[in-house]
Amino acid sequence: MFDLNNLLRENIKKLIPYSSARDEFKGEARIFLDANENSFGSPLTKWYNRYPDPLQKKLRQKLGEIKGVPRDNIFLGNGSDECIDILLRAFCEPAKDNIIICPPTYGMYEVSANINDVHVKKVPLTSSFQLDLTGIEEAVDDHTKMIFLCSPNNPTGNSLNKDDVEIILNNYFGLVVIDEAYINFSRFRSFTQELNEYPNICVLQTLSKAWGLAALRVGIAFASEAIVQIMNKIKPPYNINQASQELTLEALEEVGQVNEMIREIIKQREELIRQLSELSIVQTIHPSDANFLLVKVNDARGIYNSLLEKGIVVRDRSKVELCEGCLRITIGTPKENNDLVKELTDFARQIH
Repeated sequence: MFDLNNLLRENIKKLIPYSSARDEFKGEARIFLDANENSFGSPLTKWYNRYPDPLQKKLRQKLGEIKGVPRDNIFLGNGSDECIDILLRAFCEPAKDNIIICPPTYGMYEVSANINDVHVKKVPLTSSFQLDLTGIEEAVDDHTKMIFLCSPNNPTGNSLNKDDVEIILNNYFGLVVIDEAYINFSRFRSFTQELNEYPNICVLQTLSKAWGLAALRVGIAFASEAIVQIMNKIKPPYNINQASQELTLEALEEVGQVNEMIREIIKQREELIRQLSELSIVQTIHPSDANFLLVKVNDARGIYNSLLEKGIVVRDRSKVELCEGCLRITIGTPKENNDLVKELTDFARQIH
């Protein structure tokens, strides 16, 4: 049975978090003389001389309304990377505990674990980029605190089989972190709708992809109130700056515009698949539920370097396990995609 208290590090149980007067104060204040701010303002605007809401209450409320999740089940991080780091610091004892990842997958799980001196066990995906359930079961031991699953997966682009994920949720009693950074481009339903069913789930999402707010660095973790409270206990006091909170709230009023962009990206994804499939240098275009394609090509490094010379940057994944010979290509605007295809066509002509 999942027991959050047994999973949590002893020092975190005893941790007395930093508390500002803004945390302790409830209601609307008239004068703020608590945080040693510059009361005369700033060169930018009078609002930026004050520290932001440390718990981002308005922003979490608005996100909850859009996502259909109560505010108290939402944690906001300075990018999803902060959410990942805080989870590791909360639950994994350095030099003792371990996590499981399923490569090829998002690289920050391993990087964050290494920074926190947490051992990483790797159970590669199958040749069809799905979970190796037997391998995961065999890898779990008494010190396995978390399993990271990315769906749709980066860099492969496919969604993981929902039944396989649920098998893990039902049979593993540590924390299951499901990274849904690309869920808006997928036809599958988010696991945020399963929070009440699985107390050991933590779903990561971001506003960097579909919402087009990468520069604001706002990552989201959806979990039980108990897990969210632990994460708030560990995070820096003012981890989401005022500008990011204000601009994100403004963007969240434009759900219709975002949905239209998502539809256009998916349309462009299908058109790019059609165009790439006609090129002789393209061997395989892997199915994608994301805003990118994993494409196996002839001479991946040569194509990558050739595109760089033309000012086009893609991601070379040719050295990654199960992605040999592959480039990861983000779906661009129609013009960007056409320019890409033109350069690839020219490359193909030069080698024939």
